[in-house]
Amino acid sequence: MLQFDRLRRFAFMAVVTLMPAWAGAFETGASAAYIYDQSTGTVLLSKNADTPLPPASMSKLMTIYMAFEAVADGRLDINEELAVSSHAASYGGSSMFLDTTDRVSVEDLLRGVIVVSGNDASAVLAEALSPDGTEAGFARMMTDRARQMGMMNSTFANSNGWPAVGHRMSMEDLGILANRLITDFPTFYPLFAETEFPFDGRVPSNSRNRNPVLAMGIGADGLKTGHTQEAGYGLVGSAKQGDRRVIFVITGLDTREARAEESVRIINWAFRQFAEKEVAEAGTQIASADVWMGDVPSVGLTVAEDFSLLVPVLNQGAIDAEVVYDGPIEAPITAGQQLGELVITLDDLPEKRIPLVADADVARGGFATRMRTAALVLWQKFGPGGADEVAEEA
Repeated sequence: MLQFDRLRRFAFMAVVTLMPAWAGAFETGASAAYIYDQSTGTVLLSKNADTPLPPASMSKLMTIYMAFEAVADGRLDINEELAVSSHAASYGGSSMFLDTTDRVSVEDLLRGVIVVSGNDASAVLAEALSPDGTEAGFARMMTDRARQMGMMNSTFANSNGWPAVGHRMSMEDLGILANRLITDFPTFYPLFAETEFPFDGRVPSNSRNRNPVLAMGIGADGLKTGHTQEAGYGLVGSAKQGDRRVIFVITGLDTREARAEESVRIINWAFRQFAEKEVAEAGTQIASADVWMGDVPSVGLTVAEDFSLLVPVLNQGAIDAEVVYDGPIEAPITAGQQLGELVITLDDLPEKRIPLVADADVARGGFATRMRTAALVLWQKFGPGGADEVAEEA
C-alpha cells in the first residue's frame, strides 16, 4: 500500500489578547518549590521540584491518602476504633500523646494526623493497613502506591516523615499527591481546613493546626506543614479564590516566619499575576489536516473540550502556537478520533499540549479515489523532476 510518512506543521495564532513580555518569574527563598494552577493544569513554578528530599511531616499526606482510600473501599470504617501499639506510642515529636491503653476511632486518628500532625496517630493507621501489621510493611505499600500514582521520586521508610535513611519525596510528587487528595476525596478534604483538634483534652499546647495561612482570609484551606532540622520548614498548601485553585509546595525555609511569609507571597502572586482566559470552545475548528485515500481531501481538527489558558495579566498580544500532526492521515477516520495536538508556548511557562480531534467521519474513498491517488504518486515519481531523480539513482 502506498503511504506518506512525514510530519506536517502549521503555525496557528490563537484568538486571545496577550503580549510577548510578561510579569516576570517568581523568585522564592525556598530551596525547592512547586506551584500548580489546578483549574488549568498549569505549572507556574518548578524549582528543584523533581529532586527527592527529606519531606518531614509533609509525607503524612501519603498515609492520609491511603487511609481515605481504605475508608472509601470499606477496609476501614470511620467509626472503627483501633488499638495503639507500643511502637506507635513510642514516637516523640508532634503527637496525640496516645498510649497502649487507648482505642481511638479512625476519624479521630485522621484528625490527629491532619490537624496536630500526630506521629503516633499516623503509625496506628499504618499498622492497621499494613499487610504484615508493621509500619515498615505499610511504608513499602506507600512506595508502591506512589509509583502507581506517578510519584516516581518518592520512597518511604515510615508513615510519618520521622527522619530515616532513604525517606524522600520530591516537591512535584507532593504537588501530585495534594491534587489527588483534593480531587479524589472532596468529602474528606474539609478536614485540612480545621484549625484545632483538642483530642480528649490532652496537651492543649499541641491542639492547633500549624498551617500558617489557614486563618489569613486568602482562600487557604490545606494541607500540611513539615519541619525537621534536615528538611527545614516546609508546607504543602492550597488556596481557592473564585473558580481558581492553586496548589503549592515549598521546603527548606529557615524559620516558621519565613514559611508563613513565603506562602502568602506565593498565593498573592499566583492569583494576582495570572488570569484564566478562554481560548476555544469544544467543536471549534482550529485547522484542517490532509487525508490520504479518503472520500474527501481533508478533515477539520477541533478541540474536544472547552479549554482555557492561564496567562500573565500584563500580556496584551498574540499567543504562539502550532498545530502538529503526522500526515496525510489515512482514511477511514472517525469523528472524535485524536489526530494531532495544538502546542502552545508562553514565555517562562511550560509548553501546553491540547489534543485535536477529527470534526467529522471520513470514509475510505472508492475506486476513482484510489486511481486518482495512484496517478498522483506516479506523477510525483516519474513526472518532471521525478524522472530525473530516478535516472540519477540508476
